[in-house]
Amino acid sequence: MGVLRIGHASLRVMDMAAALNHYEKVIGMKVTMQDKAGNVYLKCWDEWDKYSLILTPSDQAGMNHIAYKVEKDADLDQLRDKIETWGIHTEMLPEGTLPATGRMLQFKLPSGHEMRLYAMKEYVGTDVGTVNPDPWPDDIRGAGAHWLDHALLMCEMNPEAGINTVADNTRFMTEVLDFFLTEQVVVGPGGSIQAATWLARTTTPHDIAFVGGAKSGLHHIAFFLDSWHDVLKSADVMAKNKTKIDVAPTRHGITRGETIYFFDPSGNRNETFAGLGYLAQRDRPVTTWTEDQLWSGIFYHTGEAVPSFTDVYT
Repeated sequence: MGVLRIGHASLRVMDMAAALNHYEKVIGMKVTMQDKAGNVYLKCWDEWDKYSLILTPSDQAGMNHIAYKVEKDADLDQLRDKIETWGIHTEMLPEGTLPATGRMLQFKLPSGHEMRLYAMKEYVGTDVGTVNPDPWPDDIRGAGAHWLDHALLMCEMNPEAGINTVADNTRFMTEVLDFFLTEQVVVGPGGSIQAATWLARTTTPHDIAFVGGAKSGLHHIAFFLDSWHDVLKSADVMAKNKTKIDVAPTRHGITRGETIYFFDPSGNRNETFAGLGYLAQRDRPVTTWTEDQLWSGIFYHTGEAVPSFTDVYT
C-alpha cells in the first residue's frame, strides 16, 4: 500500500524545440504524445509507463509539479485523509486531467512545491519488452538514460525567522507518505538544524531530496545510468551538443552516486546519476553529514564549494 516510486516531473520550458532536442538527443528520451495545449510527454527506454517527463511551454523555467505513483487507486482515498488530517489541503483531480493517467491527488508540500499522487498510467512497455529481452535497445540515443530516478527540491530555510521547510517536508514525507530518511545534513549549534535530507520509498539511496535555500524551487531532476563509464559518455554527449555543464563528472559522498550536473536550454538543471550507492532499508542507520564536511558530502573528490550548485536553480 502507498507510494511505489517517482512517476513523472512536469517542467516549464521557454523554447520547446530546443528542449525537445535536449531531452531526446542528450538524455535519450522519446516523445510519446503531445496534447492540444502544446505540452509534450516523453519517456526513457527502460520505463514501462506512458511518460515520465512533461514539458510545458512557458515564459519562464521551473517545475509545475512532481508526481509519485501509488500501488492501488484506493490508496489515494486513504492518503487524502492522512494528508488532510496532517493539515494540508488536497484536491482530487479526475481521470484524464493528464492524458493516459487516472485520477490524481493534488496538494502542496510545506515548501510550496506541488505534488501529485496517482495509481494508473497507461502501460506501453519498455523498448526491449518483457519476453527474452536484450539488455538495451538498438536505437539508443544520447546518454541512453534508463529512467527518471529522483528529484531534488530547494526549500525555503531561514532559521533566524523560524523557517525550515526542509524539516517540515521531511516530517510530512515520513509521517504521512511513509518515506524513510537515508541521509541528512545538519548545521548550526550542536547540529540542531536539519538543512538537507534524502528520503526513499524504494531500495535506492533517495527517491526525493530537500535542500535549504533562500527560496523554494527546483534544483534538479535526475536520470539513471548504469555505470561511471556511462556518466563519462554522457559528458561527451553533452560536449558534442554544446550543453551547458554545471559540475563535471565526479562522485557524491552523500548517496555515493556518480554524477554530472548540467542544464537544459531553459535553465532547468538535470543530472545523470549512476551507481546504486547502497541498499536503502528502513533499519539502515541514517547517514549524517556535519557542516564542516558538507562539500565533501556533495563533491567527494575535491571537497570544494561550487557556489552555482546551491545558488542557481529554477
